[in-house]
Amino acid sequence: MKKKFLSVAFKAARLAGKVLMASYGRLQNFQISMKAKNDFVTEIDKKSEKLIISTIKNYFPDHAIQGEESGVSHGKDILWIIDPLDGTSNYIHNIPIFSVSIGIMKNNIMKAGVIYDPIHQETFWAEKGKGAYLNKKKIRVTKVRPLSEALMATGIPFKARNRFDEYMESFHKISLGSVGIRRGGSAALDLAYVACGRFDGFWELDLSPWDIAAGSLIMEEAGSIVTDMWGKKDHFKNGDILASNGLIHQELCQITSKIFTSSTKDKRCLLN
Repeated sequence: MKKKFLSVAFKAARLAGKVLMASYGRLQNFQISMKAKNDFVTEIDKKSEKLIISTIKNYFPDHAIQGEESGVSHGKDILWIIDPLDGTSNYIHNIPIFSVSIGIMKNNIMKAGVIYDPIHQETFWAEKGKGAYLNKKKIRVTKVRPLSEALMATGIPFKARNRFDEYMESFHKISLGSVGIRRGGSAALDLAYVACGRFDGFWELDLSPWDIAAGSLIMEEAGSIVTDMWGKKDHFKNGDILASNGLIHQELCQITSKIFTSSTKDKRCLLN
């Protein structure tokens, strides 16, 4: 992976972060709309994504891009997977937990990822085979085991209401089986927080590639195990993600694999 790719990802994420911060706490109702039930988008999401795309295209005009708001622009060789504002509901309500996420994929394998938290000036990043970092400091997952000593994070599956009963059963069992659960509202940051040891594990249903692209690589480079609910490497395909420090993964998978029914969705954007 060329060093320039990461440099452009850093630049794009930080420029987008400036856009987010310039309007944070100043949004008007007319700037907010609803894509689907409980799924909001703001003019700032769109402005942030447009800036990220223009930054990438300025350096790599022939690369493909998959964005949350703009969809897919086809290209060759490299696919950039971007979430211009992960945690939109938090952003709208002035809750300081949101991020910009940019993943870089080649041959359908994640090669680099950047997650930028503009509120706390934290940049989580990784390049495949070279470790994971928070700003300039190398990060690793925790060594906590068993599950009964773990602090877990989750996301409520607002886009998968037909699976809500299953989710609540998993919440019940994992809550009782661990020291507690936190719900931040930005899946990208939740994954980054597992990578740097703030959480021991995370699970959520029906996420999109832009939610998990950068975070999945950052976690793996920090020593995590990332799978779907059945222990398979299909989380990009079905959007069901189970991530942990690795030491509690088998316990978690024993719970989730028995509760959840498999999804038939394929959310990937595969390059030709």
